[in-house]
Amino acid sequence: MDQRNPWRFGPTRGELWVWLWISTGGLGLMAVALVIRGLPSGPALAEVVGVASLVFGYLGGRSIKRLIRREHP
Repeated sequence: MDQRNPWRFGPTRGELWVWLWISTGGLGLMAVALVIRGLPSGPALAEVVGVASLVFGYLGGRSIKRLIRREHP
């Protein structure tokens, strides 16, 4: 077995930090929009709050996990 880094094809540390800041900014902008415009009703609630929270939450959570575990080249 060779001792290569198993994460050599994954995102670098810098890319993970960028994704973390993008996801934090996206969640922050969504929160500001909800405060200014109010909570949407009907299907817009699932689209605006649900999908955005899932996407930005996943990206941020994945970045935090990989940075803590040092799963990057």
